[in-house]
Amino acid sequence: MDASGLITDPAGRTYCAWRTSAAEYPHYHDHEWGVPVAVDIQLYEKICLEGFQAGMAWITILRKREHFRQAFDGFDFRRVAQYGEADIERLMQDAGIVRNRAKIVSAINNARRACELVDETGSLARWLWTFEPGPQERPAVVDLAYWSGNPTSPASVRLSKALKKRGWTFVGPTTMYALMQAMGMVNDHLEGCLCRQRIEALRREFKRP
Repeated sequence: MDASGLITDPAGRTYCAWRTSAAEYPHYHDHEWGVPVAVDIQLYEKICLEGFQAGMAWITILRKREHFRQAFDGFDFRRVAQYGEADIERLMQDAGIVRNRAKIVSAINNARRACELVDETGSLARWLWTFEPGPQERPAVVDLAYWSGNPTSPASVRLSKALKKRGWTFVGPTTMYALMQAMGMVNDHLEGCLCRQRIEALRREFKRP
C-alpha cells in the first residue's frame, strides 16, 4: 500500500488496500460494499450488524454474519420484534454471535421500531434513502485523506438524529456513516480503486425506492 491507500495485485489491478487485510474481504469489497440496497430486511440486517460492530473490528462481525442470520431468523424484523426475555437469554448463550446484552436488546428494539416505520411510511428503504446526501455534500475526490478523516458526515448526523428520535438505539453518526457506505448511499471506494466506477454505474442505474 502507498500513501494513496491503494494496493495493486499481481495482475496490475488496483483496489482499496483494506481489501487484502483478511481472507473474507475481497468478496465483500468487490461485490457488497457500496452496492445500492433497497430491500428492507437487508437494510435492517445492515443496521443491526453495524450496531453490533460498535467498538469492534468489522471483520469479527463479517465472520459471524451467517451465524447472526441463523440466530436472528434471517433478520426478519417482523419476527425479531416478537422476541422476549427467553430469546434474549438464548442469544446470550450463543457463542456464534456477539454476546452483548445491550446490543441484543437494541436489535430487538430496532426491529420493533422498523415495524412502526414500515407501517407508517410503507418502506424502510424508502425512508432511509431520503437521507442520501446531495452532490454538494460529497467530496470532489474520495481519497485516503477524506476517507480517514471523516468518520461521520452531515447526512449521517441527520440520519442518526432522525432514528434516535424514533427510538432506535446504537445508531450514532459514525455507525450510520458506516451503514451509508455499506448500503451504497455513498460510494467511498477510493479514487483509483477498480470497483469505484462500477459502483458509480450501479448508483446511476439504481431506482431509488
